[in-house]
Amino acid sequence: MKRTVALVTLGCARNEVDSEELAGRLEADGWTLVDDVELAEVALVNTCGFIESAKKDSIDTLLEANSLKGHGVTRAVVAVGCMAERYGNELADALPETDAILGFDDYRDISARLQAIVAGEKHQTHTPKDRRALLPISPVERAQVRDAQVRDAQVRDAQHASAVGAGGSLFRKRLGNAPWAPLKIASGCDRRCSFCAIPYFRGSFVSRRPEEIIEEATWLADHGVSELFLVSENTTSYGKDLGDLRLMEKLLPQLAQIEAITRIRLSYLQPAEMRPTLIQAMVETPKVVPYFDLSFQHSSAEILRAMRRFGDSEKFLHLITQIRAISPEAGIRSNVIVGFPGESEADYEELINFVSAAHLDAIGVFGYSDEDNTEALALGNKIDPELIRERVENLASLVDELVSDRASARIGQEISVLIEDSELQEGRAEHQGPEVDGTTSFIGTNFHEGEYVRARISDTIGADLIAEAL
Repeated sequence: MKRTVALVTLGCARNEVDSEELAGRLEADGWTLVDDVELAEVALVNTCGFIESAKKDSIDTLLEANSLKGHGVTRAVVAVGCMAERYGNELADALPETDAILGFDDYRDISARLQAIVAGEKHQTHTPKDRRALLPISPVERAQVRDAQVRDAQVRDAQHASAVGAGGSLFRKRLGNAPWAPLKIASGCDRRCSFCAIPYFRGSFVSRRPEEIIEEATWLADHGVSELFLVSENTTSYGKDLGDLRLMEKLLPQLAQIEAITRIRLSYLQPAEMRPTLIQAMVETPKVVPYFDLSFQHSSAEILRAMRRFGDSEKFLHLITQIRAISPEAGIRSNVIVGFPGESEADYEELINFVSAAHLDAIGVFGYSDEDNTEALALGNKIDPELIRERVENLASLVDELVSDRASARIGQEISVLIEDSELQEGRAEHQGPEVDGTTSFIGTNFHEGEYVRARISDTIGADLIAEAL
């Protein structure tokens, strides 16, 4: 008898890729995927464990799914994803009503795990560990270990490889029909930002081989995708473990050769690792949109050093100037953290001045919060939570004005819009990333989802654009 499972995905685009791999593996083993949790025997919740608000959303979603048990067909609720990996048995103790907490190492055998859980077997929850210790310190040796793992996986998965997914060891099933899709090019991170726990539970940085990425990109193109969104924890490091730090500059033209692909977009770029050749490749390679997702986090040199990061206002503004010198209409977005331990009023004012001078298209403003397994957790000079809240609100209000002004400055520009919602006649221009940036809308038109429309920006509503088709 076929089992039914519903996947609920929280968090970033990397989690979306993981959910589609889980879906591919489950379908290959006979499970039926349903959209509605109330119609599924198993609710599989892909959690996010990045910041406090994301963790709260994950817990609320698990509690809501658990409330369905005993009232319909739902028999089990299972947590996967970053929060499940990061907290393991601690999360299991906090949510005993959840039937299982699975870690990343359970993904390959996800079908067997769920079958056992539905059958009433108790799953032994893992104790979280520092996943950086699972791979060699040397990036090159890491790549060799991963190659061996991929070869082993290809042998184990051979019975399903022709049935689902992009082939090889990759299983993937699209869980929607959007004309864009995230494509994971690497996993893990070697940076040691003092506020971030991602390296602890995601592990060291490991690139995927170009041929593997191209194979998956081709599969996505064959399944309705025209915009590729390249994701990782640190895209600017791609290739370093493969012996070529400029491998991204070589990969982009190969992806652009896939006929059905119209756009290629990069994400998660580290300002300290940006290099002239990568900027040039992003601007000059056909189909690659001039979109720079730069993770500044702050602009005060003192705060950035405390964060274990590099740069300052002057260096960041110089980088922005370099980009706009060769691509004046490039989209640039970033995130900043307010209230990091030791942030003085002068540091905060410097951040305000930087944001005001940068003219960014989108800015995410986050208040600092202590995170387990991070260096910042033990730092002194913590900022009062009420002051953090006040600074976040003030900066967020300024950011709303700044991104609105930046949008207004684009009136008159010609753009290409990918239609994503035919009912709302809404889509995204080249400088607008999926889900987190502004959108572009048309009035009185009848374009179809997936269509690209040449247009001119005629008006704005905050960060969003209104355009007229050409």
